[in-house]
Amino acid sequence: MTANAVSGRTGVFALLGSPVGHSLSPAIHNASFAQLGLDYVYLCHDVEADGIGEAVAGARALGYAGLNVTMPCKAAVVNHLDALSPAAELMGAVNTVECAGGRLVGHNTDGAGLLRSIAEEGFEIAGSRMVVIGAGGAGSAAFTQAALDGAARIAVFKRRDASFAAAAERVAAVSDRTGADMAFADAADRAALAAEVEAADIVVDATRAGMAPLEGVSNVEAEWMRPGQAIVDTVYHPRETKLLALAARSGARPIGGLGMLLWQAAVAEEIWLGASMPVERIRAAIEAEG
Repeated sequence: MTANAVSGRTGVFALLGSPVGHSLSPAIHNASFAQLGLDYVYLCHDVEADGIGEAVAGARALGYAGLNVTMPCKAAVVNHLDALSPAAELMGAVNTVECAGGRLVGHNTDGAGLLRSIAEEGFEIAGSRMVVIGAGGAGSAAFTQAALDGAARIAVFKRRDASFAAAAERVAAVSDRTGADMAFADAADRAALAAEVEAADIVVDATRAGMAPLEGVSNVEAEWMRPGQAIVDTVYHPRETKLLALAARSGARPIGGLGMLLWQAAVAEEIWLGASMPVERIRAAIEAEG
């Protein structure tokens, strides 16, 4: 991909989170800036959740043009911003920070990016039955945007941990605000998960299963899948997770996380710059590089 020439006037965007060494976001945004003729550069900073406040304050002081936020900082960053978009407020997580006239405004483009990647494979969100596994930043974005976009039913599964009760409250709040038919259950309840997956049109895994060191893990069994069903993994490295491999063998439609990454980035650039990212050219370049 084309490298950008950096000058004393170059504006800076950055990704905050940990780990970020594997991220494709710099390649995506720097290629977009180059192709659009924009004088910006996109960097990565490794930041843990307990350091996000200092990182945001530093970006504000240094005049960064905008930020992306990834795991484990998407929820933690909320308390360090000046305002939230309605969608980000409902999701309780931010992945994009707009620097608008000295104010930092949090947005969430994950949900829109994910659903756009599913729609481009021919699946309608409105009226669909959906399962979302995971209720962290990506999972919350997925079920919230699906509710906003008119999914007929959304079943959310999460492992029972310290944030289980809070996630249950968030699902209930989204259901109340949108009127969506939503259910929430423990991911350890395999019978309930199997029943919902078997009935679903779209299944989204928004957990770390499939990425290192969990490459051999799939939260969904092959026998629960069926032809004509979308099986979606938000993980994009590796490109084919165990979940997606099982989906392909089962006749379901496997959808990896690269499309979500590209489309959430495109929506972020619209927020930051009012620019339209050349998504298909960048997708082709990334896929060519493997």
